[in-house]
Amino acid sequence: MSSPKSTYFVTGGAGFIGSNLVDRLLKDGAGVVVYDNFSTGQREFLAEAARHPAFRLVEGDLLDEPALRQAMQGCDFVFHLAANADIRFGLDNPRKDLEQNTLATFNVLEAMRANGIQRIAFASSAAALGEPSVFPTPEDCATPIQTSLYGASKMACEGLVSSYCEGFGFEGYVFRFVSLLGPRYPHGHVIDFYKALRRDPTVLRVLGDGTQRKSYLHVQDCVSAMLRVIHLQTALAARHRVEIYHLGYPEYIEVKSSIQWICAHLNVQPRLDYAGGERGWVGDNPFVFLDVSKMQRTGWVPQYTIRESIIATVDWLTANPWLLERR
Repeated sequence: MSSPKSTYFVTGGAGFIGSNLVDRLLKDGAGVVVYDNFSTGQREFLAEAARHPAFRLVEGDLLDEPALRQAMQGCDFVFHLAANADIRFGLDNPRKDLEQNTLATFNVLEAMRANGIQRIAFASSAAALGEPSVFPTPEDCATPIQTSLYGASKMACEGLVSSYCEGFGFEGYVFRFVSLLGPRYPHGHVIDFYKALRRDPTVLRVLGDGTQRKSYLHVQDCVSAMLRVIHLQTALAARHRVEIYHLGYPEYIEVKSSIQWICAHLNVQPRLDYAGGERGWVGDNPFVFLDVSKMQRTGWVPQYTIRESIIATVDWLTANPWLLERR
């Protein structure tokens, strides 16, 4: 067997986005090293990848700098996807976002520098923008006051990535995602509603008033976008060797619409019990709608509508009840 054309180091590779990316990279003929501490990742997500000869799993923590540097040896490109992504409970442990997001990202960048690796794609978030006033929100919008510790930590990570690109000649890609959906979906409103309706299909409690407006994106469309950009190497022509891309579907829906689609697909008609207010929790942005025209100009076209993504998520959860038992 010939050697892989590139070897990718994927932090958080046992997670939702990471494992879908890993499968695609291996399918494309690349080598993959996954680095994950399994705090939220699932070994089952890597079952197919584990059978591939170009795959290697390293169980480790990003806060363990020596182990991280050693694991990264011989890799060509880093996909940094690992993070604490639980916005809702961020105030319960404020240090968690700092350590698992910001400090972990610093360690990744330093491990890259130690190993002579200069190419990185970083998974940021729409939450890094706080609550902007321009919709759809472009990449160069003014960043307002942060409203979640998660968002603040992600924006700090973006600053670190761009600074290493400027200072050490890295080639960087920052992807700000909306909420993603699809196979291996681990947390969020679809799983919350699905679990609640399994327990009691007659009533559904909804955080907020249901009018929150959000865009979503299928995880496979997200993976396709990231791979398209890094292969085009657009950051090489950028002034500071870093490019930021917003990723989402070019439309948005109200939470009420998602509820209707989920209930119709499950053939249930629950009474809706709204908690009230424009947001479900502190840091829950009531309107998330990113301008994805920059990404579209590369030729990327999402293959799944928001409704199709939601239904695909429900179908995957139905076929994989084991995940619900762990949440």
